[in-house]
Amino acid sequence: MPEGTPRGNLLVLGLVAMVGGAGAGLIGALFRLALEDADRLRGELIGWAHGSAIGGFALLSVVIMLGAALAAWMVRRFAPHAAGSGIPQVEAELDRRLPPPPVHLIAVKFVGGVLAIGSGLALGREGPTIQMGASISYQMGTWLKRNWEDCRVLLAAGAGAGLATAFNAPIAGAVFVLEELVKRFEARTTIAALSASAAAIAVEQLILGDQPDFFVRRLAYPGIAHEPLYLLIGVCAGFAGILYNWTLVWGLNTTDRFAFVPVELRAAVVGAAIAVVAWFAPAMVGGGDPLTQRALDGVGVLAMLPFLYLLRLVLISGSYAARTPGGLFAPLLVLGAVLGLWFGKLCALAFPGMAIQPVAFALVGMAALFTAIVRAPVTGIVLVTEMTANVSMLLPMIVACFAAMLVPTLFGDQPIYDVLRERLVPRQSIAAGETD
Repeated sequence: MPEGTPRGNLLVLGLVAMVGGAGAGLIGALFRLALEDADRLRGELIGWAHGSAIGGFALLSVVIMLGAALAAWMVRRFAPHAAGSGIPQVEAELDRRLPPPPVHLIAVKFVGGVLAIGSGLALGREGPTIQMGASISYQMGTWLKRNWEDCRVLLAAGAGAGLATAFNAPIAGAVFVLEELVKRFEARTTIAALSASAAAIAVEQLILGDQPDFFVRRLAYPGIAHEPLYLLIGVCAGFAGILYNWTLVWGLNTTDRFAFVPVELRAAVVGAAIAVVAWFAPAMVGGGDPLTQRALDGVGVLAMLPFLYLLRLVLISGSYAARTPGGLFAPLLVLGAVLGLWFGKLCALAFPGMAIQPVAFALVGMAALFTAIVRAPVTGIVLVTEMTANVSMLLPMIVACFAAMLVPTLFGDQPIYDVLRERLVPRQSIAAGETD
């Protein structure tokens, strides 16, 4: 079929999206391996430091501070739009409120993300993989001289492939493109997103294997009598989402007041705080996957879970304000799992005759808090289902996500990425150099 026909163009677009998705899968898998090595090295350094008393703590602090400062310097010096999660940047690029991503952003996001998250900042791997995937796919489009509409579709599809790679969740990656990035169903975008996510997962699984991110033991399907409890955890997640968004923005506003201080120094101060936490509680720093797994294993003292939640909330806010590369999805999933486990344990104590499964509430809490913060319920439900390979809690997740989306909407709380995008580039601004 000739390329000039509509069907030919669609076929070419799907093939280009597949190649771009494969690139996103490769870079995402390598990024994840690099983070695993960085986490291992940080753990070994902490273990050595504990055997060297004050000198060990001093060296640990210097290493973490330098890692955070260097990541912030790379962003400031080479690619300012590589700061933070990257999702607001991709959304602004899709709306042509920011210029397309330069190719060197990929290197800055990769190295800066490894430095920041590897140093222990409470940030997620999915932000860098989303922005890197979007940039790779967009570059594929420009190299092949596709028009802007095709490049726009490839940009969105590559971002979805990046999310799919980060969590081994191909369906969530495609749904994320439609629900969060373009916010409408488009046949061309859907085809490209599915193609890119499928290719990304195929490449990732060749490198990392085919295992869900988290193990969840078999859960019994809850009875109808439990549904009010899942509705209530959704309400709690709704208010927790409002608090999360407020805390994150408060952290950014606070650091803005110190704009006269070099961003590297501000990042180093955050790194110093992370070092203190790492010294006393090494598991509390970093992306937080081990904490999520512990919650999904049902491990956690009831009285300590609120403290864990609040400490991680503060760490996330401070880490994001450091202006280094790193996402918000993985950290907020930690909070959702901890919130759900705490709520489930309370319910088990309050209703001993109902056979409450606290782990089930931890799983549902992840989807509910994601929905409350991002306002993308389908993405949240599919993401948690794919990450845990568990389908028995679909109905409770739907019930909880309904309430989790309703509460912040009624209170006028804006989705976090809308807020971050407006901070990045106000609505009235126009990307420099925009052309028809």
